[in-house]
Amino acid sequence: MSFRESEYREIITKAVCGKGRKRTKSTDYVLPAHRPSSVLGCWIINHKYHAKKKNKDIVEIHGSYDINVWYSFHENTKTEVISEKIEYCDEVELSHRDEHCFNDHYDIIVKSLQQPNCLQCKIDAEGNKIAVEVEREFLVKVIGETKVNVRVEPFSRVSFKEDRYDDERSDFIKGKRR
Repeated sequence: MSFRESEYREIITKAVCGKGRKRTKSTDYVLPAHRPSSVLGCWIINHKYHAKKKNKDIVEIHGSYDINVWYSFHENTKTEVISEKIEYCDEVELSHRDEHCFNDHYDIIVKSLQQPNCLQCKIDAEGNKIAVEVEREFLVKVIGETKVNVRVEPFSRVSFKEDRYDDERSDFIKGKRR
């Protein structure tokens, strides 16, 4: 039997070889220039991130975002906005992993399911810092090369059936209805 006549073919392709998901809650501290009286608002902007595979089970996501806090001071007589850049490293464990990938050359796809957002912003117990509770969530997919076996039917055994939809459509165009 020649190569072309064999029943199965091996196809080398890229496929998802691992998946993981992680939700993180963290508390970041912002140190204002003045002793705060109250927090008037908080928002998080400029989120940036990238990922790399740490080992066979873990993907590291390195990122940063800016926390902006609007606060009052001098017994609520003056206000100011302070901005602080926060850097983080999240480790996402792969919950689904395929052992049949060929080599160690992987593409990592990361999607932020929940951009960093402020859950709570308050003055800490000491009264000189502002504590910001932040939540974020990521979905990770690891893409690698793998092999797929497919059954090949010889062309002589393949039969084509006319599609009923095409028949009905041509009848409709000609003015006939079934």
